Amino acid sequence: MGYWRRNGRLIGALLAVWFGVTFGVAFFARELDFDFFGAPFSFWVASQGALVVYLLIVVVYNWRMDALDAELEAREH
Repeated sequence: MGYWRRNGRLIGALLAVWFGVTFGVAFFARELDFDFFGAPFSFWVASQGALVVYLLIVVVYNWRMDALDAELEAREH
Protein backbone atom coordinates (compact mmCIF):
# COMPACT_ATOMS: atom_id res chain seq x y z
CA MET A 1 0.00 0.00 0.00
CA GLY A 2 1.35 3.42 -0.90
CA TYR A 3 2.64 6.06 1.43
CA TRP A 4 -0.11 8.57 0.71
CA ARG A 5 -2.87 6.01 0.95
CA ARG A 6 -1.69 4.93 4.41
CA ASN A 7 -1.20 8.55 5.40
CA GLY A 8 -4.73 9.37 4.22
CA ARG A 9 -6.24 6.49 6.19
CA LEU A 10 -4.44 7.60 9.33
CA ILE A 11 -5.57 11.19 8.86
CA GLY A 12 -9.15 10.02 8.26
CA ALA A 13 -9.17 7.92 11.42
CA LEU A 14 -7.71 10.71 13.52
CA LEU A 15 -10.18 13.21 12.07
CA ALA A 16 -13.01 10.85 13.04
CA VAL A 17 -11.69 10.83 16.61
CA TRP A 18 -11.41 14.63 16.52
CA PHE A 19 -14.98 14.94 15.24
CA GLY A 20 -16.30 12.56 17.90
CA VAL A 21 -14.60 14.45 20.70
CA THR A 22 -15.44 17.91 19.43
CA PHE A 23 -19.03 17.45 18.38
CA GLY A 24 -20.12 14.18 19.96
CA VAL A 25 -19.19 15.06 23.51
CA ALA A 26 -20.42 18.64 23.12
CA PHE A 27 -23.75 17.37 21.83
CA PHE A 28 -24.26 15.07 24.81
CA ALA A 29 -22.69 17.41 27.40
CA ARG A 30 -26.00 18.15 29.13
CA GLU A 31 -26.47 14.48 29.85
CA LEU A 32 -23.06 14.33 31.55
CA ASP A 33 -24.55 16.07 34.58
CA PHE A 34 -22.65 14.80 37.63
CA ASP A 35 -20.00 16.39 39.81
CA PHE A 36 -16.36 15.62 39.14
CA PHE A 37 -13.89 17.23 41.56
CA GLY A 38 -16.47 19.84 42.52
CA ALA A 39 -17.49 20.93 39.02
CA PRO A 40 -19.88 19.47 36.45
CA PHE A 41 -18.31 16.67 34.42
CA SER A 42 -19.24 18.42 31.17
CA PHE A 43 -17.02 21.33 32.22
CA TRP A 44 -14.06 18.99 32.73
CA VAL A 45 -14.61 17.26 29.41
CA ALA A 46 -14.81 20.57 27.56
CA SER A 47 -11.93 22.30 29.32
CA GLN A 48 -9.46 19.48 29.96
CA GLY A 49 -10.47 16.19 28.40
CA ALA A 50 -10.80 17.47 24.86
CA LEU A 51 -7.38 19.13 25.02
CA VAL A 52 -5.80 15.89 26.19
CA VAL A 53 -7.39 14.00 23.30
CA TYR A 54 -6.20 16.63 20.81
CA LEU A 55 -2.68 16.30 22.15
CA LEU A 56 -2.91 12.51 21.87
CA ILE A 57 -4.03 12.85 18.25
CA VAL A 58 -0.87 14.82 17.45
CA VAL A 59 1.33 12.33 19.33
CA VAL A 60 -0.26 9.31 17.59
CA TYR A 61 0.10 10.94 14.17
CA ASN A 62 3.77 11.72 14.81
CA TRP A 63 4.47 8.22 16.14
CA ARG A 64 2.76 6.43 13.23
CA MET A 65 4.32 8.65 10.57
CA ASP A 66 7.79 8.13 12.04
CA ALA A 67 7.19 4.38 11.90
CA LEU A 68 5.91 4.59 8.32
CA ASP A 69 8.88 6.71 7.22
CA ALA A 70 11.30 4.26 8.83
CA GLU A 71 9.55 1.29 7.19
CA LEU A 72 9.65 2.81 3.73
CA GLU A 73 13.24 3.96 4.13
CA ALA A 74 14.25 0.43 5.12
CA ARG A 75 12.56 -0.94 1.99
CA GLU A 76 14.49 1.44 -0.26
CA HIS A 77 17.88 0.26 1.01
